Amino acid sequence: MRIAFLACALAAWPLAAATHYLTISGLGGEKDYEQRFSAQAKDVEKLLRGSGGDVNVVTLSGSDATRDQIKAAFEKIAATAKAEDAFVLLLIGHGSFDGAEYKFNIPGPDYSGTELAALCDKVPAGRQLVVNTTSASGGSLEALQRAKRAVILATKAGSERNATVFARYWVEALRDPSADSDKNEVVSALEAYRFADRKTVEFYETNKRLATEHAVMEDTGAGEGVRAPSTANGQGLLAASFPLLRIGSAQRAAADPAKRQLLVRKEQIEQRIDKLKYEKAAMALEDYRKQMSAALIELARLQEELDK
Repeated sequence: MRIAFLACALAAWPLAAATHYLTISGLGGEKDYEQRFSAQAKDVEKLLRGSGGDVNVVTLSGSDATRDQIKAAFEKIAATAKAEDAFVLLLIGHGSFDGAEYKFNIPGPDYSGTELAALCDKVPAGRQLVVNTTSASGGSLEALQRAKRAVILATKAGSERNATVFARYWVEALRDPSADSDKNEVVSALEAYRFADRKTVEFYETNKRLATEHAVMEDTGAGEGVRAPSTANGQGLLAASFPLLRIGSAQRAAADPAKRQLLVRKEQIEQRIDKLKYEKAAMALEDYRKQMSAALIELARLQEELDK
């Protein structure tokens, strides 16, 4: 039922006209962490600004990431974002969980997960993504999850309180072309999640350390986070259709007025293909094959036009 509901909602959404990115790196507590969190936020900003397309990038780090400044950044985005736009919130730093409430560590009083969710709720962008890479981030899921919002967390529960490495690999996913697993020159939220999660697992295995973080995601607005989103558990459709940044020829097409509409149509067809995969179990096999074949032919035609 949740898959059908989300698939219908996806079909009704226009491709985002603009994407608003808000990256916040909080307190480090130690010099090493302060430098690491700030550098990761700056790397994300640089990568997003160079990604092409209609993007609005805001970054708050360290002493700039106070309650007042965070609230002001949200209000500015809320005033400019439109319903057809997308919004991405990235949290880098330390978090805490007392068994009832998650808190993001910033200068002065911390922001709770409930408060952050309320700020996100005021942003009218029709598609949203929250990536919480902090320790104890799993404790923020219940507060943050909403319909039409994908939530990615570095830990599966608030009890995983050690500093995480997931943020490092989330940034790497935006830099490394191999994160684009389907080779369509667009790194989706789902691809970035899978890349960062795989790299995080490899980090602990390579260093022969007990893993103290287990990333999860949830993008239906209900239920628990899952380690491996798939058509079987109904998770991942929204994240799969959520482009984080474009690379290569897709990036150039996004900046070319003559090709931008072709790119928009291509990404819509790719979303349609993802939607069909999630609907397959509820469809007649012949109908599925017919619709998938038509979509793939149209996709190939559009790619040919873009390659000219």
